[in-house]
Amino acid sequence: MTDTPTRTPAPAVATDAALERAAELARAYVATLADRPVAPTASLQELRDRFGGPLPDHGEDPVAVVEALARNAEGGLIASAGPRFFGFVIGGSLPAALGADWLTSAWDQNAGLYVIGPAAAVAEEVAAGWLAELFGLPPTVSVGFTTGATMASFTGLAAGRHDLLRRAGWDVERQGLFGAPELPVVVSDESHVTIFAALELLGLGRERVTRIPTDDQGRMRPDALERALAGLDRPALVVAQAGNVNTGAFDALPPIVRAVRSNGGWLHVDGAFGLWAAADPSRRHLVEGLADADSWTTDAHKWLNVPYDSGLALCAHPAAHQAAMTLGAAYYVETQGQERDNYNWVPDSSRRARGFAVWAALRSLGRDGVAELVARTSDHARAFAAGLDGRHGARVLNEVVLNQVLVRFEDPAGDPERGDARTDAVIAAVQRSGVLWLGGTTWHGHRAMRISVSGWATTNADVERSVAVIREAAATTTEA
Repeated sequence: MTDTPTRTPAPAVATDAALERAAELARAYVATLADRPVAPTASLQELRDRFGGPLPDHGEDPVAVVEALARNAEGGLIASAGPRFFGFVIGGSLPAALGADWLTSAWDQNAGLYVIGPAAAVAEEVAAGWLAELFGLPPTVSVGFTTGATMASFTGLAAGRHDLLRRAGWDVERQGLFGAPELPVVVSDESHVTIFAALELLGLGRERVTRIPTDDQGRMRPDALERALAGLDRPALVVAQAGNVNTGAFDALPPIVRAVRSNGGWLHVDGAFGLWAAADPSRRHLVEGLADADSWTTDAHKWLNVPYDSGLALCAHPAAHQAAMTLGAAYYVETQGQERDNYNWVPDSSRRARGFAVWAALRSLGRDGVAELVARTSDHARAFAAGLDGRHGARVLNEVVLNQVLVRFEDPAGDPERGDARTDAVIAAVQRSGVLWLGGTTWHGHRAMRISVSGWATTNADVERSVAVIREAAATTTEA
């Protein structure tokens, strides 16, 4: 009798070989980040041709698959983890966070329940406490580790919806919104799109909201909010902002808190990147009054520089937070003691152990390191503004209080439409250069270049090189 030949290596051998090759390819990629073009070099059709074709009838060797993936992706990877990516408030991955993320994949823990992921539960529990301390929030706040800011805002607003309707005698989780008391929602004219996405998912509607006007920096006007709330006959769900997505400006929280408390409402603060200002003593004044809100949103995959899939929902009312999220099932093994079941604090049950990378990033930086990261990248933003304002028709539109810079490139004749076209042309020229990447936006009716600095690897030299490229693009571009 002869042994039947195996088509694939033994599982342990195959896994080891695939991991070794993936590590080699990953190291090679990371080593090129500082000099890699910050733009794609492969076209859409090229990428489709590489990845496409019929599904193979037979499986392939794991190492060959890993190599094919890396080969196919080349040219279609944006060096957003590198030192000269200034779009969308995207950080890179700190070494410790990247290493922790690799281990997270290798460990393959379902982080929903303590019983199937004890280490994941404790890592989140500890990291949550560290985060509350960094943000200056009460140590009793509850924290959920979500996919990103959209689900973090969904979670915080769901807790607010629960609490306000509970006070009105309505159990929204059990009864739904059919026949429920009307719940007023008040937002800023400058609220981020993810807030409206969360409201839509919560059945509160993205258009049946009261919008509060803003000032020239995008800050909610507290006097207008006070008047709007005074005209309501019931408590409202109110959304303020810590860090405007275009200007970086912060809503004045102390008067906003007073207005919401007078109304008896719930205040949610969207601080997707701005909440991290609380970690920097020199910028902590920007978030004065933060701890008096009811819930907060931020992202760890922005300024904390951990890999993607890392939003944070924080709530000052753990009972409301848990009531809005918890479902459970007959086969769940619920904890009976002090253990944390992570699924109680987020919309999903089976999920990645997001807390490991956050724990590793915080441990690697420490309190001083987080403060230094926020301060250094904000200083880089000021350097961008100083290096561009007034050069070749460039005009900085915002007060650079954090890490956001808005720049417009005016038409020499003063024509607004030609200024819009010139601004877009400069942005396109910079993107084509491959030296850096930044995006455009529309700010108060006009086009602008949007520079967001949040990567841990960015140096003064990177900023100087990037400023030079933008200046050159502006000097050679008059219009689209």
